[in-house]
Amino acid sequence: MKNVTVTKLPLPPQDELDVEIVERKGTGHPDYIADAVSEEASRQLSLYYLKEFGHVFHHNLDKTLLVGGQASPRFGGGDVLQPIYIIISGRAVTEVRTDDGVVDVPLGTVLLKAAKDWLKKNLPHLDVEHHVVVDYKVGKGSADLVGVFELGKTVPLANDTSVGVGFAPFSTLEKLVYTVERKLNSAETKAKIKALGEDIKVMGLRMKNKIKLTVAAAIVSEYVRDAGEYAAVKEEVKEIVEAVAHEVAPNHEVEVFINTADNPEKGIFYLTVTGTSAEHGDDGATGRGNRVNGLITPMRPMSLEAAAGKNPVNHVGKLYNVLANIAAQKVVEEVPETKEVYLEILSQIGRPITDPLIAAVRVKGELTPTIEKRVKEIIEAELDRLPMITKEILEGKISVF
Repeated sequence: MKNVTVTKLPLPPQDELDVEIVERKGTGHPDYIADAVSEEASRQLSLYYLKEFGHVFHHNLDKTLLVGGQASPRFGGGDVLQPIYIIISGRAVTEVRTDDGVVDVPLGTVLLKAAKDWLKKNLPHLDVEHHVVVDYKVGKGSADLVGVFELGKTVPLANDTSVGVGFAPFSTLEKLVYTVERKLNSAETKAKIKALGEDIKVMGLRMKNKIKLTVAAAIVSEYVRDAGEYAAVKEEVKEIVEAVAHEVAPNHEVEVFINTADNPEKGIFYLTVTGTSAEHGDDGATGRGNRVNGLITPMRPMSLEAAAGKNPVNHVGKLYNVLANIAAQKVVEEVPETKEVYLEILSQIGRPITDPLIAAVRVKGELTPTIEKRVKEIIEAELDRLPMITKEILEGKISVF
């Protein structure tokens, strides 16, 4: 039996709090970009290790820094004057000793390709060859294939003492903030509003039954000829957000604000050449954006771990945060008596990742011995499937931001 505890949650349901604040940083936000580059670099490096050596070697690429460039947007066009600078930092195995000698890992080639692949796929207004400089500074390490097969027969050991945090289900405001950003950055919306960039941040405030949504949406200058067209784009964005709010939060009074820093009389508009504020001095770093569940929730338990870029095999700072959210959701779905579930999982360096020092479950609602037993069984089963979570991360099926 694993060390799983189940106690009652002595808090009101999240939807019943008088005040709630939730944030999500969207695809083109500098912090989101840093997370994404870290994670894609880790994923592609892991796949390279697997293909060439049959094993994912130790690495952590969770220190990506994005330094904003300089741009001069104007109605109908604009220029990028100084490129965005992205540097991937961390540690990785760069040479592997085999029976045939030492094999070098083409680290730079793998990492730069990973970053550029993601940028090209997700930021269509960004000219990756001219608007961005991608670099890397990674501490070198080596590995020996001798003993790898024996290692593969055992459960990986935690490489850190760390806490993973998760909760379920989302509150109405959390669902709304998440859904609004995903809707605005969807292919459907972008086909409808060409001028809408990818840098979209949504901040939600609920005061009892009233919700205020503040949306910062980068507008691509090429597609708006004047202030009138800019205002029309903002109105289209507002209508989409209001439609999402009507669907997700029908019982709430929702007020929507778009680009509140605009000051048309002074010629101030949220115009960008590339669709991201990273083009003009807005910086980003891995771990400063969304948590593993895709949100920033200061009124819930949160981990400060930068999950993106950490190795997906035994870095509990990544795996336990992913697992905590998946397991909490599973408890809510399979044990309906638990109205809300909070889960904290604490590792201890050197212990098998499937056997944490403690998995502390807190539930809102009825808690009988039978319910406690069912909750423990679910958590233990999810801990045992941690190697499957590694596989899903490598396949790109699990997002950590």
